[in-house]
Amino acid sequence: MQTSEAVGIHFGEAMLLGRSTRVLAGALIVACMVLVGPGAPNGAPSRPLSAEAVRDVVPNRVMTWNLCNPCEESDVDRAAEIAAYAPQVVGLQEACVRDVERIRDYLEDLHGLVYHVEYGTVLRNWGRCGGMPWNPGAYGQAVLSAAPMTDHVSVEYPDGGSEDRGYMAVTTTVDGRRVRVFNTHLAQRRQEAVRADQAGVLAAAVARHDRAIVLGDFNAVPDAPELTGMWELAEDTDPRCRPTPTGTCKPTTDWQSKFDYVFLRGVVPLEHRVHPTPYSDHHLLHTDLDVT
Repeated sequence: MQTSEAVGIHFGEAMLLGRSTRVLAGALIVACMVLVGPGAPNGAPSRPLSAEAVRDVVPNRVMTWNLCNPCEESDVDRAAEIAAYAPQVVGLQEACVRDVERIRDYLEDLHGLVYHVEYGTVLRNWGRCGGMPWNPGAYGQAVLSAAPMTDHVSVEYPDGGSEDRGYMAVTTTVDGRRVRVFNTHLAQRRQEAVRADQAGVLAAAVARHDRAIVLGDFNAVPDAPELTGMWELAEDTDPRCRPTPTGTCKPTTDWQSKFDYVFLRGVVPLEHRVHPTPYSDHHLLHTDLDVT
């Protein structure tokens, strides 16, 4: 039988061991917090940036991408798709403000790419963007730019068709020059007359600028009559794509139609690429430009 003194010694040792274990556990937690950092976005893999990940954007590259909404896609994956091509300017359609905020954070925290953001939201929709039923998330367009943006406008079309639609515009820097950038999403398919009116509103705004880049999902093939006004003002970044049956236009959607455009006014296209992606029913379209 152990004496009371021996029991006391063992009890003291146990208390000391327990205290030491707690101190060690606390130190490990603090160390993990230092490694993760307070700025790691929720749901993102927390890891330090590799040297290869920290790089600059391509200063003369612009991109347009319809994110697909509602779609159960990860904003981490969306950010990785954008980071793979690192454009100076990105125009997003079907974009929820909360998603764009997360995408911007992931681009910086996980890929070392820092963007400013402006929104062209025209609708608050709980089904598309979540939030509380009495305070749904904002939905529409967004522009991410590596350079600051000025003169931001957001315009809702007089008739959105089956869903409110609009365009936004900013002035920012591409290829070292200031240029007006538009981003739009026209009415859904089988609403040709509505799209024609919307394209007319957009074309009137674009016509006020000698140099402009127009990004967006126009929901119309190149030879659709409703795009006539845009073709009179600008050219597609693909020089082989024309509003004629003989034009050779790469499809930009999973259903093999070209709906997504980078229209250029007073800007010279150099090289463009269309990239199918598993994270949307629209492909990524980016192009390198000579703005000077």
